[in-house]
Amino acid sequence: MQGRATAPAAGTVLNALATGTGAAFAIDADTTASVALDATAGAEATVRGSVAGAPDADTALVERCVELAVDRWAEGAGVDPDAVGGEVHTESDVPMAAGLKSSSAAANATVLATASALDADPDPLEACRLGVRAARDAGVTVTGAFDDASASMLGGLTVTDNRADELLAHDPVDWNVLVWTPPERAYSADADVARCEQVAPMAELVADLASAGDHGRAMTVNGLAFCAALDFPTDPIVDALPNATGASLSGTGPSYVAVFDPDGDDDRDAVAARWRDRDGDVRRTTTRSDGARIL
Repeated sequence: MQGRATAPAAGTVLNALATGTGAAFAIDADTTASVALDATAGAEATVRGSVAGAPDADTALVERCVELAVDRWAEGAGVDPDAVGGEVHTESDVPMAAGLKSSSAAANATVLATASALDADPDPLEACRLGVRAARDAGVTVTGAFDDASASMLGGLTVTDNRADELLAHDPVDWNVLVWTPPERAYSADADVARCEQVAPMAELVADLASAGDHGRAMTVNGLAFCAALDFPTDPIVDALPNATGASLSGTGPSYVAVFDPDGDDDRDAVAARWRDRDGDVRRTTTRSDGARIL
């Protein structure tokens, strides 16, 4: 039984670490998961994961995604979930531990690929919540990252209550996007939650701006606040502000994202030129209105 699925990365509008409310938007960079299940593995059934180009990568998240998806959909396929083993392999355009929601994209793609292998047609939000549960079980997130996961699963921009895994809003967005990723990496599970909670008043303002549809200013306020809380420089945001609709630290860093009107290529060029003075990679992409999908 085999299945494949893909899911996009995402950028941040509101980091959920301060209040539990988060917002994120899908961007055009994909993670693809391929799952092969063996329904005759028996009592010694195990799931083994691998990541293209990263033989030493931690695969606990995607392995847990397969296990939870098998528990959910195997019986509908006439299969004993306790006897199912398998393999999951991911490949990605999204750098890991860079703040671009690589874990959420991998989880969504893996859950959908496993569902496909079992001939299931899952509800997108149910599949998303399974991936969030797996992320918590694997210890790769503090909040569960339902904001990131829902943006990746549904496309567009989502606002969520991460404490209840509840979708509060789902809006279309159409931006050109610029991403700067420095050489260092940062892991969400290592973020200083207590310091993030100290900027809760700013996070509440960001939530109000996002709810009113002022997503660009929401991003920028979020970025300035969370750079201070997480000890990242604000210079990349300031450098983007003369030209961008909005700019922010993405997630818990270290990447920064800036968004522009679709016809704003000249503006994006100007910011890209400033960001290229720093070490790391600058990439151009766009928002995505479509989310994760079975291939």
